[in-house]
Amino acid sequence: MARQADASRIRLGYQPAMATSYISSRTDSMRSEKRSVARNSVFASVALTALKIVVGIATGSLGLISEAAHSGLDLIAAVITFFSVGVSDKPADSDHQYGHGKIENFSAFIETGLLLITCVWIVTEAVRRLFFHHVLIEPTLAAFAVLFLSMLVDFWRSRALGKTALRYDSQALEADALHFTTDIWSSGVVVVGLALVWAGHHWNIPQLRVADPIAALAVAGVIIYVSSRLARQTVDALLDAAPSGVRVQIVRAIENVPGILDVERVRIRRAGNRYFADVQVGLNRNATLQHSEHMAESVTSAVRGVLPDADVTISAMPRAAGSENIFDRVRAVAARHNLSVHDVNVQDLNGQLHLEQHLELDERLSLKEAHDFVTLLEDEMHSEVPEIGSILTHIESDSATIEPGDAGLSDAELEKKLRNVATEFPEIIDLHELALKRVRDHIYLSCHTTLPDDLSLARVHEISTALEIRFKQAAPELFKVLIHTEPQTDNRR
Repeated sequence: MARQADASRIRLGYQPAMATSYISSRTDSMRSEKRSVARNSVFASVALTALKIVVGIATGSLGLISEAAHSGLDLIAAVITFFSVGVSDKPADSDHQYGHGKIENFSAFIETGLLLITCVWIVTEAVRRLFFHHVLIEPTLAAFAVLFLSMLVDFWRSRALGKTALRYDSQALEADALHFTTDIWSSGVVVVGLALVWAGHHWNIPQLRVADPIAALAVAGVIIYVSSRLARQTVDALLDAAPSGVRVQIVRAIENVPGILDVERVRIRRAGNRYFADVQVGLNRNATLQHSEHMAESVTSAVRGVLPDADVTISAMPRAAGSENIFDRVRAVAARHNLSVHDVNVQDLNGQLHLEQHLELDERLSLKEAHDFVTLLEDEMHSEVPEIGSILTHIESDSATIEPGDAGLSDAELEKKLRNVATEFPEIIDLHELALKRVRDHIYLSCHTTLPDDLSLARVHEISTALEIRFKQAAPELFKVLIHTEPQTDNRR
C-alpha cells in the first residue's frame, strides 16, 4: 500500500553517470578555451601598452598617452580576467556551496573601477592642457602606425573574447571584449585628434592644437559610458538582481505544469555564468512523496526552458485543492502524520454524517498507545472536517517484521470446498492460483478471481468482501484471505 506523505523540500541533484562524464568533459573544454583566449588578451595588452607609452612620450600626445594609460589598465584587467576565469569554473566545495562563479562578477567590478580611475586622470590632464598648460605635440608616422596596429589587434581580440563570452556566458570575458571594442573607437578618436593637430601645424591653424586634449576627453566619455553599462551589470550580479523579465517567464512556465496549484516564490541569483533558481510551489496535500518528486522534475524542466542548465531547488508545499471533497480532507489529515486510511466510508444518518475508516499502525504499539493516537487523529479530523458528526476507526496492525512461513501447505478437501463457495457468485467467471500458506501457526489463503470487464469497481469490492466472508464461514480455520481480482480479457492473453 502506497504511503501518503506531505510534499516537503525536494532537492534534485541526480545526474546519470554518462551525463556526469559529459558535463565534466564540457567543463574542462570550457575552462581551457576561456583561459586560452584570456591569455592571448594578456599578451596583446602587454605589447600594445608598451608601444603606446613609448610613442606617446616621444610625441607628447595626451590622446596617445591616455590611450596608453587605458591600455595599461586593460592589461591589469586582462590579467585579472585570466586568473578569474581559471578560478570561476572550479566546482562547488564546502566553503563555496554555490561554486566560484562570483569571482567573474567581482573581476568585472574591479575592471569598472580601474576604468573610472583612468577617466579621472584623463579629464584632469585634458582640462589642464586646455586651459592652463599647453603642450607642444609632434604627430609622427610611428604614432599613427601604433594606433592603427592597436585598432587591428583590439578588433581581433574583442571578437575572440566576445565569441567565447557569448558561448559560455562569461561576464569577465564580456567585460574584456567590451573594453577592447571601445578601445577601437577611442583609438580612432585619438587618430582624428592627432590628424587635426598635424593639420594645424601644416596649415598654421593654432586653434587645432586643442584637438588632442579634446580627443582625450572624447576617449574619457567613451570609457565612462561603457563603464556605466558594465558597472550596472556587475553590481546587479553581485547583489543577486534577477535578469529583467526572467522571473515572469519562469512563473508562467511553471503555471503551465499540470498539477501545480500555485507558484508561491521564485528567486533567481547569478554566479559567473551559472544561474540558481529557488522555487516554491503548492501541490495537492494528498500527493505522495513519489508524485511530488515527479512534479519537481517537471518544474525543473520548465525553469530550464527559460534558464538552460540552471541549478534549481524546488520547495513543494502541501496545499488544499479547490476540488477537495470530504474523503480528500480526511485522508489529508492522515497524510500529515505520514499515515494512510482505507475503506473510508461516510454515511448520512438522519441528516448527520458518520465516518468509518480503517487505519494501519505499527504492530509494535500497545493498544493504549494506538488508541491514544487514534483519539488525537479523530480530533484533528473533527477540526478539519466539522460537518462530520461522529468517527469510528478500525485499528489494524501494520507489519514491521518479516514473518517466517511455509508455502507448501496442501489440503485438497479444503481447496474443493473453497472452489464450491466461489460458484455461489454468478459474476465470478473463474477461481485460480489458489494457494494456502502457514504463517505463525495461522493459515493464509490467496487466490485470483476473474470477473467481467465492465463490472464497476464498487461492485467488484462488494463481491470480494462477500467472498472473503463466505470463505471464512466455510473454513473457520482461515486466518487471512487475500483475493486478487482480474478482468476477463486479462486471462485471454
